[in-house]
Amino acid sequence: MRLCFASNNAHKLEEIRPLLPAGTELLSLADIGCQEELPETQDTLEGNALQKAQYVWEHYGIPCFADDTGLEVTALNGEPGVYSARYAGPQRSAADNVQKLIRELEGQTDRTARFRTVVALVLSPDEKHLFDGTVQGTIIPEQRGAGGFGYDPVFVPTEGDGRSFAEMPLAAKNQLSHRSRAVSKLVAFLNHR
Repeated sequence: MRLCFASNNAHKLEEIRPLLPAGTELLSLADIGCQEELPETQDTLEGNALQKAQYVWEHYGIPCFADDTGLEVTALNGEPGVYSARYAGPQRSAADNVQKLIRELEGQTDRTARFRTVVALVLSPDEKHLFDGTVQGTIIPEQRGAGGFGYDPVFVPTEGDGRSFAEMPLAAKNQLSHRSRAVSKLVAFLNHR
């Protein structure tokens, strides 16, 4: 099965590729010749994921899945949420986003948060599916680790061993991560088609 993942993010592709069923050819946006910025104008993770996957189906005719992920911080009333990638501004700088988050949480005693990923799968105009994954954790006040991406250096999952996502090898992160949980639901669905 040929399936496009609506992303050119090498980190996400690397995380997802080993999780897909055997025989699945995973294509990136670059692989299908999509150079344009995909629309993300919805105000929910579900809406953005579906909008991106539908765009690829409508313009390239390839079954596609897309994800949208948000970091939801309790003390910030769920922010940055759907705006996680551009929390510090439209330049989408992960470093700036992390610094802003650390500043916003200064003096806060409740540092609980959750990562939530929604994956939308569009197989045809009439067949669309949503899968979600969540992981609970804590935002630490300083960055730790050189791996991962985004907010990984300041997110310590509750179910883990005290390491931030950025301190974990990819295999360990994949056992806990929000994205792998959502993708696991996608994979289970694809395996039973």
